[in-house]
Amino acid sequence: MNELRVAIIGCGKIADQHAQQIRRVRGSRLVGVCDRERLMAAQLAERFQVDDSFDDVDCLLKEARPDVVHITTPPQGHFELAKKCLEAGCHVYVEKPFAINLQETQAMLSLAEERGLKITAGHNYQFGPEMIRMRELVRKGGLGGAPVHIESVYSYDLGDATYVKSLLGDEKHWVRSLPGKLLQNVTSHGIAKIAEFLVGPQFTINVQGRTSPALRSLGETDIVDELRVLISTETNLTAYFTFTTQVAPPVQELRLFGPKGSIVVDNLHRTVVYLDRSNAHFKSYLNFMVPPGKLARQYAQNMWSNVAAFLKADFHMDAGMKYLTEAFYRSIQFGAPLPISYREISLTAAIMDEIFRQLTSEKTASMESRANRSPMALSGNLR
Repeated sequence: MNELRVAIIGCGKIADQHAQQIRRVRGSRLVGVCDRERLMAAQLAERFQVDDSFDDVDCLLKEARPDVVHITTPPQGHFELAKKCLEAGCHVYVEKPFAINLQETQAMLSLAEERGLKITAGHNYQFGPEMIRMRELVRKGGLGGAPVHIESVYSYDLGDATYVKSLLGDEKHWVRSLPGKLLQNVTSHGIAKIAEFLVGPQFTINVQGRTSPALRSLGETDIVDELRVLISTETNLTAYFTFTTQVAPPVQELRLFGPKGSIVVDNLHRTVVYLDRSNAHFKSYLNFMVPPGKLARQYAQNMWSNVAAFLKADFHMDAGMKYLTEAFYRSIQFGAPLPISYREISLTAAIMDEIFRQLTSEKTASMESRANRSPMALSGNLR
């Protein structure tokens, strides 16, 4: 087996995580890193003992000759960079969000197929140990059939108010130029969990979004940080996605409801709870004792599983990225299936496009409605 030569384009904070995972993959070597700020590339190369650093992508591709490139830049550059890397004969791992829109997404996927190369998206939250256990339960028939309803919740901690004000108050920040702004930068993690189970190509989406009172108190009115999305398909599957910055403690969960069983995945605590008919209604007081006891036993099993992994030095904070990186490299080296299907990547992009389209339309309609209100009509509604 030939050694895989790997490069990273974009040397910000997330690049450290990629470099760590690349070093863990047997048969791979990080041969080059690139950033427009040469100092950023140089410091990453020094800390991870990389062969060379660059401030020009063409030079990186020509001189380092990578087989695989990880793109970890802001998403506005993903399409052009991925196109350049694919045309140079490289397999590509693209951080989330994969692209700006569905059009770019499909163009990237098509080019990879045309060139006989492989490309994947940085949906690493799909590959934590808890998500692997969830898929095993589904594969064994735990739901009793296809999901009837799905709920995906993704909360995001805005952190210190002073930090938020400096970040979101910057009119030139790259997040502001994204079609979905903050939502586009982070929600693909939660939406991809739903896209995985969407079978038919047809679906309808209803969207509600708003700026939270917390951000409004900081003078921010342009960033939507509270999102509710209802998805329904022609196969009668419904799904509900919630993105919020306002709940505490943080919640990142996936709930799958089937004809004969349900699965609850807690990504933050790496737990999986399975509910089937044995958790159904018990007579009399047993109903308040037996089911809670069964749930307690499952949580205890989750805890001891996490403890065992920790004691075996197999507990990784970036477990999802570790698994995704290894699986992507296996697909390159040994012809194993891609960890994320191109269909799932496209569906995630399509759902996000429709969410942002509706939010834009909603905002325009709201502005027009306010503009058309007369002072008399408004005052006439007061009590």
